[in-house]
Amino acid sequence: MTIGVDLGGTNVRAGLVHEGSILQQKSGLLYQKESLSSTLSQLIELIRPLAESTVSSIGIGVPSVVDVDRGIVYNVANIPSWKEVALRDILEEEFAVPVYVNNDVNCFTLGEHRFGLARAYHSVVGMSIGTGLGSGIIIDNKLIVGSNCGAGEIGLLPYRDKNLEYYASAEFFEAVHGTTALEASQAAQRGDGYALTLWREFGFHLGCAIKAVLYAYDPEVIVLGGSISKAYPFFKGAMIESMQDFAYPVTLQRLKIFQSQREGIAMLGAAALVD
Repeated sequence: MTIGVDLGGTNVRAGLVHEGSILQQKSGLLYQKESLSSTLSQLIELIRPLAESTVSSIGIGVPSVVDVDRGIVYNVANIPSWKEVALRDILEEEFAVPVYVNNDVNCFTLGEHRFGLARAYHSVVGMSIGTGLGSGIIIDNKLIVGSNCGAGEIGLLPYRDKNLEYYASAEFFEAVHGTTALEASQAAQRGDGYALTLWREFGFHLGCAIKAVLYAYDPEVIVLGGSISKAYPFFKGAMIESMQDFAYPVTLQRLKIFQSQREGIAMLGAAALVD
């Protein structure tokens, strides 16, 4: 048995995992994020009820750059007190089992590769579209993290006057159009013409981000996750149209793009870090 933890800037979820199934799950909000001791206590107390005698390891995904070898996280997104935290050592001391730490989008991608829609493929890129735009990369069944666990930061590539993340994440709705993705999705569901236009524009930019992924990594499959991926029907057509000028048409013909479906996939991926 393994515990998989999905730590976000607002919420944290932990699950007791056995053979690709989440047997038990806990979740909670992070409070007092300016206090390192407080947030660490919240994390530990969330994990504690799951830490049975049969648990052999803990895997945790964190929205940050990670020193994977030492289990240290740096400048965690939306948790200002987590500038440099030796998370592996802290959790190993608390629970007396091996702890594995990685980037949260890497865990999402690993989860899809091991237990989700990308199980049948060897080369996979997971793209998490939410507050930001991050990617995880699996080539020949191996998770590629880079020397600083930053190999998938496609969203920070320069694009137009900003970067890809600015136009292909929640920033597109908030900073560019003064609304939110949720409001735009709700309006699109009502058939609002302006909202549907926003989603088509968003799809164009996301298609450009996917082209960058294809040129860099040439995966067999891309899995779209994160909160904004739930609006996939509204931007899918424009996204695909935007990709049609890709230099290698055969690549587009073979490429498969999926919308993530399985709940808790990032926890499952975190639990799989032990392998």
